[in-house]
Amino acid sequence: MAGSGISSESGSGAFRDDENCHKQVSPIRGGGSRNTSPSGRVGSRNTSPSRQKVIKTKPRGLDEETVATFGKVVHPDVQMEDNIWAMLPEDLLNEILARVPPFMIFRLRSVCKRWNLILQDHSFLKFHSQVPSHGPCLLTFWKNSQTPQCSVFSLPLKTWYRIPFNFLPQWAFWLVGSSGGLVCFSGLDGLTFRTLVCNPLTQTWRTLPSMNYDQQRQLIVVVDRTDKSFKVIATSDIYGDRSLPTEVYDSKIDKWTVHQIMPAVNLCSSKMAYCDSRLYLETLSPLGLMMYRLDLGYWEHIPAKFPRSLLDGYLVAGTHKRLFLVGRIGLYSTLQSMRIWELDHAKIMWVEISRKPPKYFRALLRLSAERFECFGQDNLICFTSWNQGKGLLYDVDKKVWSWIAGCALQSFNSQVCFYEPRFDASVH
Repeated sequence: MAGSGISSESGSGAFRDDENCHKQVSPIRGGGSRNTSPSGRVGSRNTSPSRQKVIKTKPRGLDEETVATFGKVVHPDVQMEDNIWAMLPEDLLNEILARVPPFMIFRLRSVCKRWNLILQDHSFLKFHSQVPSHGPCLLTFWKNSQTPQCSVFSLPLKTWYRIPFNFLPQWAFWLVGSSGGLVCFSGLDGLTFRTLVCNPLTQTWRTLPSMNYDQQRQLIVVVDRTDKSFKVIATSDIYGDRSLPTEVYDSKIDKWTVHQIMPAVNLCSSKMAYCDSRLYLETLSPLGLMMYRLDLGYWEHIPAKFPRSLLDGYLVAGTHKRLFLVGRIGLYSTLQSMRIWELDHAKIMWVEISRKPPKYFRALLRLSAERFECFGQDNLICFTSWNQGKGLLYDVDKKVWSWIAGCALQSFNSQVCFYEPRFDASVH
C-alpha cells in the first residue's frame, strides 16, 4: 500500500485507489461471494416494462444485501431538477446520507455548505447510529517524513481509501488500537508520555489527562456504544525497580483511576485482547494467561497451559466471549506451521481449531525468523508480514482464507488494526 499506489480525487478529503493499483482488490471469498460491481453488469440490464429485473447489491457489511426492484423503463440520462432536490426535506436527506458509505461522505462534504453542516448535525448522527455498520476495515498508519499518513481498506467495498491525518499534533506517537469508531494513540510530547483518542472521519481528537503513574506502558481502548463512552486501560508493568498498578481512564468522569497491581508476574507481553468485559494478557515469565475483570477491578490467573513449542503467540478476541490464540509451532523453518486455538472456558484449555495451509504460510513468512503481526475483530483474524508487504485474512466462522490484494501494504514502520468507521463516535 505504498503511497504511490493511492491516487487522489480532487475536491474531496478522502482519497480512493481506483486506477493506480497494480492488481484489482481481491474479494473476500466464501459464502457464495460474487461480482456486484456496476461494471460487471454492463450490457446485462433488461429495462423492458414487461419484465422485472431484481438487482442485488452489497453496499454495507459483509453479508447484508439490499434488493432493488425496477418495474418500468429506466432512463440513465434523466436530468434531475435542481430546484426539486434543493427542497428535499432535511429528515429525508439525513436518512439518505446515513446510508451512504462513510468514506464517500468526505466527497459529499464539499458539495455545499448545507451538506457539510448536516454531517455534523445531531439528527444525521441519530440516523447514522441506527443503520447497520459499514463493516470491518483495516486501518494502516505510518509516517512519511514525520507527516502522519493513514489509509483504510474497506472489506465490504474491497477498496483502499486515504484519510487526511494532518489534524493530529506533531508528537512522536504510535498506534494503540481502535474500537467503535475511535482510534487511540500514545506517544511522547517532548519528554511527557501522553495518550490521545481521535475520530478519523470527523477529524476530531483530544488528549487524555496524565496517568497517576505517568510511564509508558501497554494500552487498550474500549468503546461502549450503549452509553456513548470509552475506556482506556493501562496494564500493570514493571518500571525500574517498582511495579506499576493497572490504571483505567473513563471518559464519563474524565480521569484515571488506580486499580490492582498484577500479582506474581515478572515480565508482561504486549499480546493482549479485550473480550466480554475482560482483558486477557499473555505473560512471558512465566508463560501464562492473566485476566483482568474490568467490572471488579482485579487480576486473575487462568491456568490454561500454552501449546508446546509455541514460538510466538497472539491473543485475538472474537464474538460471543470467544478468545483465540494464534502462533507458530516448530523450532525449524521446514517444520514450522501456523495454528489457531480457542480457549475452552469450561475445561480451561486451548483447543486447536485451524491450521494455516502451507501455501499461505510459506507465502506470508518465507524465513523462520521473519516478523509478522496478528490481530482480529468479529471472528476475523488478520495476518500481516511487513517484509513481504502482504496481508492475509481468515474467517473463523466460514473457515476461509483470503489475501488482501490490490496494493502492497506499507513496509517496516507501518502499524495496522481493525477499524469500524463511524461518524457518531465522540471523543468527549
